[in-house]
Amino acid sequence: MAAYSTYTDQELLSLLKEGDHAAFNEVHHQYYALLIRYAYNIIKDKEACSDLVQDVLVWFWEHREQHQMSSIKGYLIMAVKYQVSNVIRKGKVRENYVLSALNAPGYSLNEESLELKELQAVIESFIQQLPDKCGEIFRMSREEQLTNKEIAAKLGISEVTVAVQIKRALDKLKGNLGKMYFWIHFFV
Repeated sequence: MAAYSTYTDQELLSLLKEGDHAAFNEVHHQYYALLIRYAYNIIKDKEACSDLVQDVLVWFWEHREQHQMSSIKGYLIMAVKYQVSNVIRKGKVRENYVLSALNAPGYSLNEESLELKELQAVIESFIQQLPDKCGEIFRMSREEQLTNKEIAAKLGISEVTVAVQIKRALDKLKGNLGKMYFWIHFFV
């Protein structure tokens, strides 16, 4: 049996293209732990990292015949980085990450905190961009804490309309905050 650990990336890629499982096992052995650490440094969720890295490696194997690269390590890291960004954008780990950041030693979120003020400013700006009726319904729901029934009665519309408008506003807000949150990792 050949000592795959001594092979160059180009030699491993050549063997992979031929369907050599041992070459793939070597790639897995060399890079799995590194890729897990890379993903975990960003999303702090072991299960999500494991799933993400496994997906990348499976995709790497399934598309082995099409690979044109000089560095397997660089290619896999970029693939993991892309998948991590997808996970964050889709919000699959956002809540856990935010909660862990809020519970970090020395971090406090109170009414005077800069983070809270910035978040409130972003949300206010977002609400101002909503259509008038949607913004009004969203404010009544979140600022006045009125129920959908109370909002519907005040505005003379159905509860279903209120629920739909609130859902639309929340979906848009989550999308906007998700985009902002995604870029934080690249500037911090």
